[in-house]
Parts: sequence; C-alpha cells; structure tokens
Amino acid sequence: MISKDETFHELHQGPAVLLLANCWDAGSARLLEHLGSKAVATTSAGVAWALGYGDIDDLPIAALLPAVAAMARVIEVPLSVDMVGGYSEDPATVGEHVAAVIGAGAVGINLEDGAATPDLTARKIESARKAAERAGVKLYINARTDVYLRGLVPEEDRVAETLSRAARYRDAGASGLFVPKVVDEGAIADIASGTTLPLNVLAWPQVPPARRLVELGVRRLSAGSGIALSALGRARAVASAFLREGRSDVLFPDAVPYAEMNRLFR
Repeated sequence: MISKDETFHELHQGPAVLLLANCWDAGSARLLEHLGSKAVATTSAGVAWALGYGDIDDLPIAALLPAVAAMARVIEVPLSVDMVGGYSEDPATVGEHVAAVIGAGAVGINLEDGAATPDLTARKIESARKAAERAGVKLYINARTDVYLRGLVPEEDRVAETLSRAARYRDAGASGLFVPKVVDEGAIADIASGTTLPLNVLAWPQVPPARRLVELGVRRLSAGSGIALSALGRARAVASAFLREGRSDVLFPDAVPYAEMNRLFR
C-alpha cells in the first residue's frame, strides 16, 4: 500500500489540479475528507483564530501540535500543515518544529519567505528537509514566496524574482512552489514553465478556474483562509440576526444536519 507521503507527492503530478479546501480544526478536516478531498491542508490563519491567536507566527508551536494531531487522528488522507515561517527565525529551531509536526501526523508543510531574505528561507527549507529525512518521511515542502502577495519587487520584475527564488528553494530541498496572489495568466504560465517545481496558486477573485489553470501548468489550487473566512462571515450574519432579533429561523437553512456531522466521527 502506498504511503501517505508518497500519495501526497503523486497528487501534484496531475493530470488534474489538486484542489485543497483548507481546514482549521479536526471537525473541518473530517468534513473536507467526507466531501471527497484527496488531501487536507490547514490554513494557518484559520487554525490560529480557532485557537485564540493572530496569524503570522503568533501561534505557539505547543498549541499547534495538539491541533495537528487531532486532525491527523480523524482523517485517512494526507495532511499538510501551513507552518508560515516555521515559527522561528532560527533554521535549526524550524527543523525541530518540522520534526514535531511530522510526529503529529503531517506529511506536507508550507514554509513561506514573507519579509525574510531568500537566503534565510533556503536555510529553513534545508533544515526542514534534514528533519524529514531523519524521520524517514518524504515530506512535501511547499515553498511559498510572497513576491506577489507583498509586492516585494516592481510588477515587471515579479516573474523573474519568483523564478530566482524558486531555483534557490528547489536546491534547498523544496518539493513545490506556492505563489499567492499571482492572477495574470501570462505570469502564471511563465512561472509554471520556468521551474521544475509543481506550481501552487491561491484562490483569489481574479484567478482563472481550475480547468484553465491546468492548461497554464498549475498543479495545485489552495483555498487558503477563504473557506474559514466564509464560514466566519456566515456565522457573523446568523449570530447577528439571532442576537439582534432573537430569530431562530436563521440558524437552520445552511446548517449541516447534526446526525450527519456526528456520524463522521464514528
């Protein structure tokens, strides 16, 4: 039987785009699996908010690990964990954190550069790869670069800068490349053809549909925090109506039946 880490790597080889509808806790992870998701990935923002912290490295690793273990316990498909910047600026510590996340049940991770230099990010990736090798896991390291998300260079230089970082991260041990907020079809195609790493893009209002992304060379489309934010938006609307007007009817139209949800954990 093929292992979960091997399965997760194979899911990035096509022919279809791997659709990842990111979860934020064990309940949402199990629901996504039930809906047919071939793998489950976390949203760092959603997990942090669910545990009472802000996103971007505010979440203590000690709080993250039980959440990861709970998700891994209730699903059978591969689990990937968004580790933002590794929850440390020290590459050795990042390696320790990655080892702990693997121990909790993950076979994939995201590591992002954000405002960090490509050199530092590459050293974090190297440390993560060594930690995975020590654990005997073929970890899928999705290297996220925020060239587009943060506008790190002028627009005309973004494809070249993204590909420069992709090469560096690949050499450091990355398995895939994640480029949030790239939406232009030409830029997407240029990035996909300019790297050997499977390209992951983020769901965004202007991003082409999955059938077009396949043609452009994309291998993975992530919802990111979108589903968590949508769920919270719906909760805000329903709770506001309930608290403001005492209306019971607003609670039920979009609700998952209690019995159906409960059966997912039996």
